[in-house]
Amino acid sequence: MSDSVTSPQPLTGDVVLPCLNEAEALPWVLARIPDGWRALVVDNGSTDGSADVARAHGTRVVHEPRRGFGAACHAGLEAAEADLVAFCDCDASLDPGALPGVAARVLDGTADLVLARRRPTSWGSWPLHARAGNRALAGMVRRRTGLRLRDLGPLRVARRSRLLELGITDRRSGYPLEMVVRAADAGWRIHETEVAYRPRTGESKVTGTWRGTWHAVQDMRAVLR
Repeated sequence: MSDSVTSPQPLTGDVVLPCLNEAEALPWVLARIPDGWRALVVDNGSTDGSADVARAHGTRVVHEPRRGFGAACHAGLEAAEADLVAFCDCDASLDPGALPGVAARVLDGTADLVLARRRPTSWGSWPLHARAGNRALAGMVRRRTGLRLRDLGPLRVARRSRLLELGITDRRSGYPLEMVVRAADAGWRIHETEVAYRPRTGESKVTGTWRGTWHAVQDMRAVLR
């Protein structure tokens, strides 16, 4: 079920924001959505009023009752209407204002999928265990696909119809990795750019602890298998 809000300007793309208890961060994130882009908050069972905060900012809300990062991402992809779709964390660690730069190579036809490598603005932006887990996964992806990625960046852009054609099945933490692997197998041109990575607002649900990172890595290893 979704609450629809009409975009007042020509639409470049939809920004899918998977959301679980991000009421504190949402105002900053939504205020930085660039012109031509429309935010689509996918509420994944929040209990802190995140959906109400999003609606108060004039943002479309999609409700996904199945818990899981991938479930929220895919619900947003299916609900999106624009030709171009971006995915972005909504914990204020990533600035949606960077989207035009990230999307440029998809828009000009020189890339099919662009991933934004995270460049930490401070040591606390990206904990050691999260960096280690990401490095291990990047190595697995290189061995599996030949892609020399330095990050499996959560801020990424591609065309909606082509993403749906990939047939991504993971509905947990492995969703971003499966997208990259399936895209590589399909012969997509995958490009990596760079964005600033800030300390998140609120508590991390995935990589904020060693245990959360371990579970995420296990989900992604399952995808590679």
